[in-house]
Amino acid sequence: MAAYLIADIDVHDPIQFASYREAVAPMIARFGGRYLMRGPALELREGEDFLNRLVVLEFPTMQALRAFYDSPDYAPLIAMRQACTTSRVSLAEGYQPVGGLRGS
Repeated sequence: MAAYLIADIDVHDPIQFASYREAVAPMIARFGGRYLMRGPALELREGEDFLNRLVVLEFPTMQALRAFYDSPDYAPLIAMRQACTTSRVSLAEGYQPVGGLRGS
């Protein structure tokens, strides 16, 4: 079942964050991940505005996602991102409909 990394990122240093984005993209792909959402274009329809830059990554499994996030290769990039942003990052399992029916 697919798994998702969901991040809300408030960028404080755009130049350093650009270096992070460039370095992390190939690593995401190496672990079987892909971007579903990447960027600041959000249209608020209800509630209070609290999101900054929403990023959603999809991985084939939670195991693959954890392998990426916990990778020793990713650790320095986490530190790089944390130095230039305020981030909230969550890992979430995808939804598997009962009986394989969509929308259930």
